[in-house]
Amino acid sequence: MSIQSKAATCILVASLTACTVGPDFVKPDAAVPEDWTTWRSGDESLHVPVTVNESLPPDWWRAFNDPVLDRLQQRAIEGSPDLLTATLHFAQARQQRIGVASQQLPGVRAGGDANRQAQSENNSGMRLIDAIGLPNRDQLAKVIAQPFNYYQVGFDASWEIDLWGRVRRSIESADADVARQEALLDLARLGLASDVARNYFELRNTQRQIVLIREDIATLEERLGLLQARAKGGLIDYVDVERQLADTAALKSQLPGLLAQEAVNENRIALLLGEHPGALRRDLAPAGAESEAALPDLALGLPSEVARRRPDIRAAEARLQGATAEIGVATANLYPSVTLGAHAGYDSYLAGQFLDSASQAWFGGLSVNLPLFDHGRRKSEVELSRLRQQEAAVDYQRTVLKAWQEIDDALNGYSAERQQLALLRTRVESTGEAYKLVQAKYEAGTVDFVAVIDSQRGHVQARRDLAASLGRLSIWFVTVNKAIGNTQPR
Repeated sequence: MSIQSKAATCILVASLTACTVGPDFVKPDAAVPEDWTTWRSGDESLHVPVTVNESLPPDWWRAFNDPVLDRLQQRAIEGSPDLLTATLHFAQARQQRIGVASQQLPGVRAGGDANRQAQSENNSGMRLIDAIGLPNRDQLAKVIAQPFNYYQVGFDASWEIDLWGRVRRSIESADADVARQEALLDLARLGLASDVARNYFELRNTQRQIVLIREDIATLEERLGLLQARAKGGLIDYVDVERQLADTAALKSQLPGLLAQEAVNENRIALLLGEHPGALRRDLAPAGAESEAALPDLALGLPSEVARRRPDIRAAEARLQGATAEIGVATANLYPSVTLGAHAGYDSYLAGQFLDSASQAWFGGLSVNLPLFDHGRRKSEVELSRLRQQEAAVDYQRTVLKAWQEIDDALNGYSAERQQLALLRTRVESTGEAYKLVQAKYEAGTVDFVAVIDSQRGHVQARRDLAASLGRLSIWFVTVNKAIGNTQPR
């Protein structure tokens, strides 16, 4: 039997007898409630009905019908440094997987060498000549020591037979890392969309507060002018004027802080989009006191879909799968490794006869690496891999529990804010009517101006509370979508 036939036989036998050590990954069962009425905390009044026959669209921010927000989301996807970093991590994981998978196939390389060399007249090879006692020893040594050219070219091949599944488990681990980085990329996209929307609504709420304060300041200053004119005419006491001055100054003192907060919100959005401070000033110019956005009902789909949809749960599952595969990698290192090697090429010191058949050189063989004693290092690596797998399993369960806690908090917060908004809207209507009635009574002389100021202050605060509630409700809507893992597909 030729050497080639023997090598093929060895490869076939190795392939048929190969096994994969280590535990196989078993997909964990994520504990989820049967419906949205269970696994809920808080008062029953917060448990609003949820539509389960459909889910909110992944581009949930379009429910606000705000073209500025839509453009910001698109620009964030295109320019966010955080999203680019997550994309690069995903690409690195895929390349790493290619490198690991290449170990399944033989490695072949070609090489060549051409050099000129000279040997010592007293090199180790002369010991044999001295032992034999050949005549003309010195003359022979001078001939051997003369400089000469040496040429070599050939192909080398090597292949480690995956007897124990070390490479196969390594590929499983690499696949799990690719899945994990893909989930983290989706998590980055979800976090980016949520952060852009949250900061945008905070900005609009701040701008709305600024508009309302400026409107109220203008009203108070107009009222102040009238009071000052009446005081000069002796119709009223200057005490009313001073009270109005104090009230106006108190309202004006809130404006600088709101203007600074507006700049902070604008810069946060710019950073998310990869822009410098001030780059979005024109895009995010105040739009006035916007009307309330009509938010859709909560259509969350089935609770069981959340475990498959939330990126952090998917990432935790992939980490568990990778840790399980690493046990097999460490276990395989306890056993012998077998490598097949071969070389074929030409060696010659005669340039004219370099490609002659007489210059051919080749070899083929098998090498075995048998670990004997390493003071328990390899066994400790196996145990370390098992402990890491147990840690990943605990982390998976913790991630699932955290997901449902975030969902419950988001649903309770959204429901509570909607109820509060309805009450605040009634309050604004009532304080507005009361303010009109008190003004009429003051003009008729039945009440003093203190009652007017108190009524006006109540109406101003009610309007601002309503505007703040509108902003919080929008942010809670963002929080709900983030909690259920509602991310736009890549």
